[in-house]
Amino acid sequence: MGSNIDKGILGERIAQEYLISNGYKIRERNYRTKIGEIDIVAEKLDTLVFIEVKTRTSTNYGFPYEAVDIRKQNKIVKSSLVYMKENGIRNCQVRYDIIEVFLFDPPKINHIENVFCI
Repeated sequence: MGSNIDKGILGERIAQEYLISNGYKIRERNYRTKIGEIDIVAEKLDTLVFIEVKTRTSTNYGFPYEAVDIRKQNKIVKSSLVYMKENGIRNCQVRYDIIEVFLFDPPKINHIENVFCI
């Protein structure tokens, strides 16, 4: 398989397809601020969901979710607050998820909902 960037792009595409097939509406992909990036911003019912996608070809170096440390979580939260301010979003349910994509044949997805809070 290609570079880590190629794997990440493929993983995000797989995650997006998974989300759409499970009733999510994708609002934004690769939302960037000066603080950081949010891979996918989606909504389902009355909840705004900020999603970090981690893609791996093996678990030799641990599980993908383990790469989302407290520093990364803080960047995602701060970036989500910028997103909500820029889009005039207030008083709504907010959730932070991680989607692990394992590039096996076929790919395997592990969706971890509400993995951290603000």
